[in-house]
Amino acid sequence: MINFLHNFSPQAVLFDFGWFKIYWYGVFIVLGIIAGLNVVLRLAKKNQINSEEVYNLGFYLIIFSLIGARIYAVFLDLPYYLQNPEEIIAVWHGGLAIHGGILGGALTLIIYSYKKNQSFWKWADIIAPAIALGQTIGRFGNYFNQELFGTPTSLPWGIPIDLPNRPLSYLSARYFHPTFLYESILNLVNFLILIFVWERGVKKSGIIFGIYLINYSIIRILMEFLRTDKAPELLGIRWPVLMSLGLIIFGLTLVFKRKIKK
Repeated sequence: MINFLHNFSPQAVLFDFGWFKIYWYGVFIVLGIIAGLNVVLRLAKKNQINSEEVYNLGFYLIIFSLIGARIYAVFLDLPYYLQNPEEIIAVWHGGLAIHGGILGGALTLIIYSYKKNQSFWKWADIIAPAIALGQTIGRFGNYFNQELFGTPTSLPWGIPIDLPNRPLSYLSARYFHPTFLYESILNLVNFLILIFVWERGVKKSGIIFGIYLINYSIIRILMEFLRTDKAPELLGIRWPVLMSLGLIIFGLTLVFKRKIKK
């Protein structure tokens, strides 16, 4: 695996039929959605929720989470998209921000739970491990798009990045940190932790979702120290870091309050 990453130069297109192209990015997004949906089906069954209910909710969650992820990604690189408005809908080129996906999904789940008179926190706990597994798989799409990579490295698992995809300051570098792989592995660990907590059982819903937010936000902050892509800053701090810090605070508050209320 290490030698493969070090020597192989990834390409964004999986199949090119001329008028129709299949992109690796889209393939991994779909695979992540399918894997996550299967996790939700299994956990929902343990909570006596039928598969029809899962598919009904899943339809809305998938659509509006993707829309939220895209809107948020456009916001993070707004000057570029204002100059290239045709790229706003070009999701196959990459550009889905997980924070936007979480916000879009959460809003959708709030509305769905309210209309169906169901527990938001119960659903959030069921969905949280699925998000982590989906991220584990979906991050490989960034590898084939040659995006969101880290700083230059001489480590044997460094990945090559084509010149057009590098920042100007790194034109002379050869290999870069595969942040997609780091995050994918850490998201897998997060998934296993959440499933472990699920199997142990929790007395109050919302705790597992809170743990997910804490774990992923820590992962994201660590990755932000390596990533070279542009992001808005506030007081010299990258916006994704600030967003992650906010989610850590929210997650800790949620876990603490739900734990006390047990």
